[in-house]
Amino acid sequence: MRVYLGLAARHPGAVIPEETLHIVRNAIDTAFPVPPEVIRSREWHRPGVSMFAWTNEPDDSRKPPLLVTGPDRVTGVNGYLAAPGEVDRLAGAADLDTQAVSGCFAVFRATTAELSAATAIHRASPVYYAETPDLHIVGSRALLVHLAATGERIEWDVLALQSMVRQGYFLSDETPYRGVSALPPASVVTVAGGRRTITENPLPTAGPAPTSRRQKKALVEELADALLATVEPLRAAGEPVNLALTGGRDSRLVAAVLHAAGIPLRATTNGLDTHPDVVIAGRIAHALGIEHTVIPPVRAEKKDAIVVEHPLARTYETLRACEGMTSAYESIVGYLPYNAKPTMSGQSGEILRAGGFLLLQSDLSAEALRRRIDTTFLRDKALFRGEANEHARELARPWQGRPALEALDHMYIAYKVGRWQAGARAGAHRRGDPVWPFLDNRVVRAALGLDQLWRLSEEVIYELIGRLAPPLRHVPIEGKPWRFTAGRRYYPWQRRPQTLSAPKTGGGGWNWRTSPGEELTGLLRDHVLGHLDLLAPIVSPDAVRALFDGPTLKKPNQVWHLYTVATMLSGAYPGKAPEGLEPVTIPIPS
Repeated sequence: MRVYLGLAARHPGAVIPEETLHIVRNAIDTAFPVPPEVIRSREWHRPGVSMFAWTNEPDDSRKPPLLVTGPDRVTGVNGYLAAPGEVDRLAGAADLDTQAVSGCFAVFRATTAELSAATAIHRASPVYYAETPDLHIVGSRALLVHLAATGERIEWDVLALQSMVRQGYFLSDETPYRGVSALPPASVVTVAGGRRTITENPLPTAGPAPTSRRQKKALVEELADALLATVEPLRAAGEPVNLALTGGRDSRLVAAVLHAAGIPLRATTNGLDTHPDVVIAGRIAHALGIEHTVIPPVRAEKKDAIVVEHPLARTYETLRACEGMTSAYESIVGYLPYNAKPTMSGQSGEILRAGGFLLLQSDLSAEALRRRIDTTFLRDKALFRGEANEHARELARPWQGRPALEALDHMYIAYKVGRWQAGARAGAHRRGDPVWPFLDNRVVRAALGLDQLWRLSEEVIYELIGRLAPPLRHVPIEGKPWRFTAGRRYYPWQRRPQTLSAPKTGGGGWNWRTSPGEELTGLLRDHVLGHLDLLAPIVSPDAVRALFDGPTLKKPNQVWHLYTVATMLSGAYPGKAPEGLEPVTIPIPS
């Protein structure tokens, strides 16, 4: 994981105070969610401009380097470039432009006269910015930007947190920290002559659906070429890629990409031998001739309960890793020492299927799609105060004025990827920097250029798999069949795509976070209701109390969101980790 922070004086001839530099150096231990002893740093200073960089990478072997320096300029890449040498293009260009560069990254650059930073098309590697009367600040960690701006004092943007309570992530460019904003996707922030400008590049407009087999093939080929380019850095890994493989659509496409590129891989699947994920993953591995390891769940002769960490400990670690931009409902990857071994999964493959918001829809009429936009921004209106609901309406209005299909497609990129995944990925990035084919800058750009309904039909991803790994074309998928086959008539000489589904067993769908049992429910209730005064500016106290009426939680996801925000506002984070918290035992329903 890498962390960057840039400072630029707002007044001509001014220098950055030594006190500010000292605050930044001290704040990194709070803002970088790894043990302080593993952090390495570099700095670059010129009159009126400074660049800081930190990493927990154990050495300087990863390319590009932490800071790339040239005559009176410095460049840092957070994330990775598919072709590491392209850092020279980013460093030397007159205007910082990420449009044609492949990889999943953000760029930070400084010269003697200018400070700038840029996001890729999805901002999964984020950039945050703020200003004070004397400084402009840009960085890759929102808390660090805020501490540099306030002198290590925390000021919460309470109204902005209404989105966290509704959805568990931000549906805006806001952050929990007053005065700190996230840079939009495909955008550049530039500070020159004491003035800040932001240049936004519009996301691609989808073209018409192809009307012939030749058109489909050409578009699929273009996307396949972009996917193949994403895995080029893995050729130098020196060992097979470990792929988390399931019976679904997305991880098998990753397997197909690696297979077509000639990158050695092995597959791992978690589950019982009879589970469809395990069965189908085994068939995929056999078809591609790769090693497949099954990791079964730990089982005991009698196991009627599970033990989980105290919710305050879980929430503190989530806040620390994700900076208050992901709910403790989510399971964030815990810290382990940095490891350069190549690992991959099918995460974010929904981008090639028009995104999660559209995948939720069965009714694709314009009216239904507009309702989806409304319900995304204004979920559970009765829980919130009028000011919070009006704030959510203001955030929704620009999207309501756009074509509904495009709006939901781009909302997924801007928020579900650019805010939720950007926060959640921070946990995993402490352990290493995996390659994410579906988050590659060129891949996302090519995908967004394809008709949304064609992508939503899943024909695109099906054709990609057949193009890259023909032996997988007829391997069944887990769960629901391919969408484009729905209602299709098959003749005896045609082969119907197969699916396998998990058998329905007692308790098989149980989730301890949504059915937390009496002890954990009590802890969640006491904490949320004990901090209602902090939550009252955005939610109705009576409506919150009603969530805890009865023996089971009403809307447990939202209770976790409330617990997360209450913990944040209470001052438990940032600061010292809570101690002496006993784990919680949760009975498994029979």
